[in-house]
Amino acid sequence: MALAHNLGFPRIGANRELKYALEAYWRGEQDAGDLLTAGRELRIRNWQQQKDQGMHWIPAGDFSYYDQVLDTTAMLGAIPQRFDWSGGLVDIDLYFRMARGRAPGSEPAEACEMTKWFDTNYHYLVPELSAGQSFSLASTRLLEEVDEALACGIPIKPVLLGPLTWLWLAKVRGEPFDKLTLLDRILPVYREVLSALKARGIEWMQIDEPILVLDLPSAWQLAFASTYAQLTDIAPKVLLATYFGSLLENLPLACKLPVAGLHLDAVRGGDEFLQAANLLAADQVLSVGIIDGRNIWRSDLDKALNRLRPLVAERGDRLWLAPSCSLLHVPVDIEQEDKLDAELISWLAFARQKVAEVVTLTEILSVGGAQPTRLQQQLSENHQALHSRRNSKLVHCADVTDRAAGIDDKLAQRQSPYRERIEHQHAQLRLPPYPTTTIGSFPQTPQIRRLRQRFKQGELNDGDYVAGIKTEIAHAIKEQEALGLDVLVHGEAERNDMVEYFGEQLDGFIFTRKAWVQSYGSRCVKPPIIVGDVARPQAMTVDWIRYAQSLTDKPVKGMLTGPVTILNWSFVRDDQPRSETCLQIALAIRDEVQDLEAAGTRIIQIDEAALREGLPLRQRDWQAYLDWAVRAFRTTTSDLADTTQIHTHMCYSSFNDIIAAVAAMDADVITIESSRSDMVLLDAFKDFAYPNDIGPGVYDIHSPNVPTVETIVARMRQAAARIKPQQLWVNPDCGLKTRTWEEVKPALANMVAAAIKLRAHLKPHPR
Repeated sequence: MALAHNLGFPRIGANRELKYALEAYWRGEQDAGDLLTAGRELRIRNWQQQKDQGMHWIPAGDFSYYDQVLDTTAMLGAIPQRFDWSGGLVDIDLYFRMARGRAPGSEPAEACEMTKWFDTNYHYLVPELSAGQSFSLASTRLLEEVDEALACGIPIKPVLLGPLTWLWLAKVRGEPFDKLTLLDRILPVYREVLSALKARGIEWMQIDEPILVLDLPSAWQLAFASTYAQLTDIAPKVLLATYFGSLLENLPLACKLPVAGLHLDAVRGGDEFLQAANLLAADQVLSVGIIDGRNIWRSDLDKALNRLRPLVAERGDRLWLAPSCSLLHVPVDIEQEDKLDAELISWLAFARQKVAEVVTLTEILSVGGAQPTRLQQQLSENHQALHSRRNSKLVHCADVTDRAAGIDDKLAQRQSPYRERIEHQHAQLRLPPYPTTTIGSFPQTPQIRRLRQRFKQGELNDGDYVAGIKTEIAHAIKEQEALGLDVLVHGEAERNDMVEYFGEQLDGFIFTRKAWVQSYGSRCVKPPIIVGDVARPQAMTVDWIRYAQSLTDKPVKGMLTGPVTILNWSFVRDDQPRSETCLQIALAIRDEVQDLEAAGTRIIQIDEAALREGLPLRQRDWQAYLDWAVRAFRTTTSDLADTTQIHTHMCYSSFNDIIAAVAAMDADVITIESSRSDMVLLDAFKDFAYPNDIGPGVYDIHSPNVPTVETIVARMRQAAARIKPQQLWVNPDCGLKTRTWEEVKPALANMVAAAIKLRAHLKPHPR
């Protein structure tokens, strides 16, 4: 009999309960006890729902108040020196100081660096290591949550991030050294935790080692056998979990580890689980991640059953079924979407529905003979939904596919090379050295949110809504002029989200009301769903940008989200290659770019914040992705006048591996995140002569801390040591929508003051 289990469940709550509890605590409106109570209620509710649905093993330890990697860092006591930790257990204020740079009642500090979790849109907090570092058990959160679950009678499988993956994700601060040398210091803490779990009577636990799907150096491969030999002798039965891809050359290694079971991603890893079935010992569990944990489409149950049936008789209850990865990456429950058409709802499966699909598959496989009426009905509903989607007019548009098929390489070229364009742009824009700008958004105040909400609810007519948004745009322009910024933005008051806003105006997208997914901490996004061919029926931003430009003589950037980012930050259709969908989006954005230029917009920013995160995990697959991603971006910008300056923005990415592709995008100006990494990301430019202009983000907008003039000057001088000063812009590291005006104004004032100070020491060079 196959068993159903889960690797992780969304922790934010169906109605974002965790977000509101966190933010109330950070504002000082509730105390730590209130926050901990809210977390406990969410955990118990999640456990009970999965138990009621028929899950055999339910994860505990998948919950986090901010990030699971930060939780492991706290468990190991790997606290950077700047937080002045004196030992003992990590309290919740120290935890949030590491995450955000600030917590109620504590002194501000530089927050830990944040970057993307593998190739997902989830952000994790990067651990920091130094030579000679010591480790000790400094957080018992996992043990406490296990005790909670046991008290509730939940059949739990505790989840822990593996030591090798944690170490791989960490960065070295200070003098370089081989971080793998710290492994032997980390393992005693893991042994202490695993021993405590076994003492509690835990039968199974899950240790996540997703780095097994990467190209690993031989030293790291060798470390797996010795590591798990030291852990499994004192632990409960260990299910080693991998996900996000194929193990390839690491598969034999994983199958030989002294663990009781192995989980493989059968969605992104194909049929590799069939190879594993032959490599694992007869008494080892094979867990097959058969349901897609990263997308929202209903599964083809017949197809899944056909893939699994060869294993049923062979492995019996040593065959476990699960989602491909943690369900952290999908919304909680489709049943909350009461405004979507019933046909569309039938195509979708969120976390609760995916749990149900896993349970259904295990029941069908376990029946053996004739299926009960209930299971027959479930299969029939599945067939109907898949047939409906395949044949829907919402999915297919011949005009769109014909246009995309007609694209050639000439449509992805600017009229002149950068060196010629930039001279025309200098002559037209006449900006000073170290020009200052922002990334696009300004604070989304309660008044702005209320304005949009009232409009959506029908309480405001079109005229009153437009007038209200224009008032907010005028305020943003006035504040920027007062601050002395050189290139302004309209502030994006009309936008709920940088992807959702555009998707709402494009054909081929549908939208949900409560399909929230955690991006980091309390930051939740509601990704659009691309159901069909994409096209732009009409202009999306032109009127707002034209109005903003009418208020000032300074240039106002047109602000767009690029095709690769719209693709990567949406739930994407799975019935055609992602490259085809991306090209369709690029053509829609191209139409908008041309309309902005025709309206007199001199600078247009096309954000590709998600370019790096879409990079495949295996290097052998990189070039194919980069080829079509760069081509899509360039398709949006071709045929523009040389005087039209194109900007793009990328955030929280390591550029070293893809710097040539970034240059190939041929944006006139690129802005990047570099403040949280203390400008280390700029090391990519040491050995690569980046040809175009660049704005390294000089302060961290995800922290409420206000940067000093001296800090910004120092960071820009670090940048000038790698890139010619004449190529440099001065800007924050990301948009400012999550901050308040009280935080934004002094930060930008210091940024402008820093730029003025830098200009005083630079030889004249007209832009």
